[in-house]
Amino acid sequence: MQIADNMAVSIHYTLTNDEGEVLDSSIGDEALVYLHGTGNIIPGLENALRDKTVGEKFKVRIAAEDAYGKQSDEMIQVIHREMFEGIDEIELGMQFHADVGAGSGEVTIVKIEGDDITIDGNHPLAGVALTFDVEVVDIRPATKEETTHGHIHGAGCHH
Repeated sequence: MQIADNMAVSIHYTLTNDEGEVLDSSIGDEALVYLHGTGNIIPGLENALRDKTVGEKFKVRIAAEDAYGKQSDEMIQVIHREMFEGIDEIELGMQFHADVGAGSGEVTIVKIEGDDITIDGNHPLAGVALTFDVEVVDIRPATKEETTHGHIHGAGCHH
């Protein structure tokens, strides 16, 4: 059986950047389970997995544009400290849920200058090329309920 749209796919992976730093891995944990063809994982990885079979292992480098996109200056803005009403300590690296223009997302505090707080709504991996070392663990047809909901249900699901 090959990976195609509306298949429940289980993979183990190790994710690294161009410097070889491990950013994430499922090794030693549950496999990542996703519904293929619905955008539940980054586009470049989803494309690389198409037509693979159980047991296949491969390494693929995904350009930033096909991962979390390019860094967008429009997603960085300076706001006044009073926007953080009720938060006593504001520190670099803190993350908050906020309206980021395309709906709800996370923003990260990247600079503090007095009462001016610079927030970044880009994904932390925006602008970064990613390399995945992947093993296809399982493939099965998705259930009707899973295809209707657009994600996998049950053990290992990450929706």
